[in-house]
Amino acid sequence: MPTPVNAAPQPSAADDVPSVPAVPGPPEADVAWSVRTALRSPRRLRTEVLAGLVVALALIPEAIAFSIVAGVDPRVGLFASFTMAVTIAFLGGRPAMISAATGSVALVIAPVVREHGLDYLVATVILAGVIQIVLALVGAAKLMRFIPRSVMVGFVNALAILIFLSQLTHLVHVPWAVYPMVVVGIALIVLIPRWTKVVPAPLVAIALLTVVTLAASIHVPTVGDEGALPDSLPSFFVPHVPLTFETLRIIGPYAVAMALVALLESLLTAKLVDDVTDTHSDKTRESWGQGVANVVTGFFGGMGGCAMIGQTMINTKVSGARTRISTFLAGVFLLVLVVGLGDVVARIPMAALVAVMVMVSVGTFDWHSVKPSTLRRMPRSETLVMVLTVAVTVATSNLAYGVIVGVLTAMVLFARRVAHLTAVTRTDHGEDPGRRDYKVTGELFFASSNDLVHQFDYDADPAHVVVDLSDAHVWDASTVATLDAVRTKYEAKGKTLEIVGMNGDSAARHERLSGALAGAGEG
Repeated sequence: MPTPVNAAPQPSAADDVPSVPAVPGPPEADVAWSVRTALRSPRRLRTEVLAGLVVALALIPEAIAFSIVAGVDPRVGLFASFTMAVTIAFLGGRPAMISAATGSVALVIAPVVREHGLDYLVATVILAGVIQIVLALVGAAKLMRFIPRSVMVGFVNALAILIFLSQLTHLVHVPWAVYPMVVVGIALIVLIPRWTKVVPAPLVAIALLTVVTLAASIHVPTVGDEGALPDSLPSFFVPHVPLTFETLRIIGPYAVAMALVALLESLLTAKLVDDVTDTHSDKTRESWGQGVANVVTGFFGGMGGCAMIGQTMINTKVSGARTRISTFLAGVFLLVLVVGLGDVVARIPMAALVAVMVMVSVGTFDWHSVKPSTLRRMPRSETLVMVLTVAVTVATSNLAYGVIVGVLTAMVLFARRVAHLTAVTRTDHGEDPGRRDYKVTGELFFASSNDLVHQFDYDADPAHVVVDLSDAHVWDASTVATLDAVRTKYEAKGKTLEIVGMNGDSAARHERLSGALAGAGEG
């Protein structure tokens, strides 16, 4: 079996660890492991291998379900999960993160399949991958810094809710035996780690429930009921579409939407894994790695994908994986299971996988964020942003929509809050009755400076007015236009305005724009 190695010239921080600490240090799960050090540690290697196996088992029904959502054959989703996982193991910037076929991508590309067929779907996936590579090269990953914590918390909580809701379809109109099996599975996942952590609890639960089901001939829904498993390996596939502007017009909007949704979900997941593992990852490398993975997936006839938060949490939080080995093996095991051991895998009861995913949703949800004590301390604006992010995401089943609404709401609330911190105070210059001073404090930008023009007494002020900006900062053209409007109003009454105290950045902006924005701030 080939060993994944770092393919980029500059490895991420999570992979750049020369050796395991020889002195007592943090628990093994908290060490920033590289592939090389993991291969030298039998205990760590066992953790990575078993984690990859658990993830592969959980991926199978998910990939089949997403294939159905997209309107394609199950093998299209399964092969996409294999190629995405294996490719990103070499090229990604976030070790231990799982990328595969996802529901968000399936929702975006479903109309392409329905209206134009599989070949146009594959062309869309390839183009989306190219767009992601371009976005990575222009530094789109750096935009992650503009996503506030309240949006991240909402993203995580919404994700947990969506994972849980997605399992309800497997609990409706099913034989009664499913319910006790799910309860037993959850109990095993909770209790086994108290006895031993040698083998991941989800793997034990899946194995035991499968054996019991087969031994007792219990008739419950199985993985095989979700869709037919492939019996051959994926092969190179070139979409048969005309290379014309009309083709680009058809697939272009869907490719852009897929690229943005998949990249956003991947980068948010990477940030979440950073927090879980207490390590840093290279978001730019992850961005172009996702792009290349989608291009590769397209040329093997896959439906494309991105990072999977649920499976990633199984890999990192539940199973304790920390390296690219688990990601690579998740893809390899997936292919081996569905192609070589399809008959066995098809008999795994869905109840076992439901139990795993329910516990993933419980572990993913940020319970601290909804405690009454936390809500009392948290500013209402922060809570509103989190709730909106959750509500929009759950209502649309699209993480991207929720994050966009959350970020926009946070920006508006922040601008409103900062605008209220701006103040204008008037002082009379005792030694010179012909002069009046105004002192402006706060951040001056479009939201706070629009009312600035109305804060001065143009009729009653003396002939010379001084505005002190030493405790303010001029951020944009709107503020410069407002200051020009104030000057114009004074000059119309035969009075002079002197602006003093601007810092270097404000002065440079004012000097560059003043007088060039005629009429922009007057009113």
